[in-house]
Amino acid sequence: MSPFDATPGAVLFSCNFNRVRSPMAEALMKLAYGNAIFVDSCGLKADPEEEGMDPFAAAVLEELGIDPGGHTPKTFGDLEDDSFDVVISLTPEAQHRAVEMSRGRAVDIEYWPTHDPTLVTGSREQRLEAYRQVRDELYGRIRRRFGRVTTAGG
Repeated sequence: MSPFDATPGAVLFSCNFNRVRSPMAEALMKLAYGNAIFVDSCGLKADPEEEGMDPFAAAVLEELGIDPGGHTPKTFGDLEDDSFDVVISLTPEAQHRAVEMSRGRAVDIEYWPTHDPTLVTGSREQRLEAYRQVRDELYGRIRRRFGRVTTAGG
C-alpha cells in the first residue's frame, strides 16, 4: 500500500508567515474534505505588524464562498498539537522546519514549491490574478494528492 492510498487523519500546511499560502491551503482542504481530515496551518514566524489573512488571499477565497475572517496567523510554536500524519511545506524555509519537527516521528513530509503571489506588482486585478493562480494550483494539488476521502471499513 502506498502512503497515498490511506486518508490521513491530520494534515499541516506550512509557509513563512501563515498569511497567504498555508492558510489558503488549509481553507481549500477544509472546502474539499470538511471535517473528514483535521487540517491546520502555520508559519515560521509571525509578523507583529500584520493581523489576519492577507487581504488578497482572503478575497480570492471569498470568490469560492470561503469565509477566511477567523484566521489568526500562527507559528510552529503556537500549534496546540504537533502530531500530524502529513506535513506539507510550501516554502523551502518551512520545509527545513518541518523536517526538524518530524525527527523520530512517523509523519510524511512533503514539499510543494508554491509561488509567492505577494511578489507580483501591477494593478489590483493583476495582483488578484496571481493569488487566484496560487489558489487554483493549491486546490488542484490537494485534490490530486488526497483524492476521495476513504475511511476505515469503506
